[in-house]
Amino acid sequence: MKAWILEGVDGIKTLKLRTREIPQIGNGQVLVSMKAWSLNYRDMLLVSGRHSGVNTGIIPLSDGAGEVVAIGKDVSRFNVGDRVAGIYSQHWINGGAKPDYPGSALGGPIDGVLAEYIVFSEEGLVRLPHNLSYEEGATLPCAAVTAWNGLIVSCAPTVGQTVLTMGSGGVSLFALQLAKAAGATVIATSGSDQKLDRLKELGADMVINYNSTPGWDEEVLRLTNGAGVDHIIEVGGTGTLDRSLNAIKTGGHIALIGILAAGNAVDFGKLIMKNINLRGIGNVGSREMFESLNTALEMRNIRPVIDKVFPFHEVDAAFRYFESRANFGKVVISL
Repeated sequence: MKAWILEGVDGIKTLKLRTREIPQIGNGQVLVSMKAWSLNYRDMLLVSGRHSGVNTGIIPLSDGAGEVVAIGKDVSRFNVGDRVAGIYSQHWINGGAKPDYPGSALGGPIDGVLAEYIVFSEEGLVRLPHNLSYEEGATLPCAAVTAWNGLIVSCAPTVGQTVLTMGSGGVSLFALQLAKAAGATVIATSGSDQKLDRLKELGADMVINYNSTPGWDEEVLRLTNGAGVDHIIEVGGTGTLDRSLNAIKTGGHIALIGILAAGNAVDFGKLIMKNINLRGIGNVGSREMFESLNTALEMRNIRPVIDKVFPFHEVDAAFRYFESRANFGKVVISL
């Protein structure tokens, strides 16, 4: 079989397409013929050596979908022919996060999924939603489950509440779609007017260009008549958190997910005085969350936003395109 191998941490040039034996399955394991994969910001950090927990010689990527082609002894959750995706943290089945879960993350520190065949424990897989293709299903394991965990599991927005999303990355777009499905009002930000138009097409009720309106938090307050939003999907980190603390309503909820924007020290006095619920979302989420997400995607016929699909032999081109940040939605690799 063909597999992409990370033979260093010096950028995209260290990704190499190699030939390996098709892995053998053991008891409780499942062999999956992979059909599609998607990129996340974490993958770029790992390839460039800017993320801890990466080992050279591993197969990269956490997100992929495929078909079960063989099952080992005592496997009961899947049959040959099932359409599946791997869960990000292979040991996180249900319940809350535990300190050992990062050690079971696909694509670093353990082998990821960017190969023609991958062996999984049957406990580390979920069935794909019936309404999604392999390419669409490959976008779910990291970004969609993170959005589900940060928004639906953490705070469950309801009709009449307001959610703020940032940018047009995978987590933010899934959060927008899930918030609208829950009946919430969505304010979305981006630095591109063209992407803001796309966000409105996707369902955003109000949009803000943070380049032309650098004080976007004050604009959020204006749009909410001074009250602030109920929930924020915070993907910027220290570069945006202080403005998020200003834009959130008293008693509101912030899901702290990303570290995309560098910035200064945060005024945590706002966090205390406004009784804000600030929740860190690490290691994506559990298999149970993934399965609940898939049920919602089927019931509401929510389809992931895919920007561009690259062939399997052009993974390096897919990474370069993703690195350019020109994409609106997910960058996908397909057989």
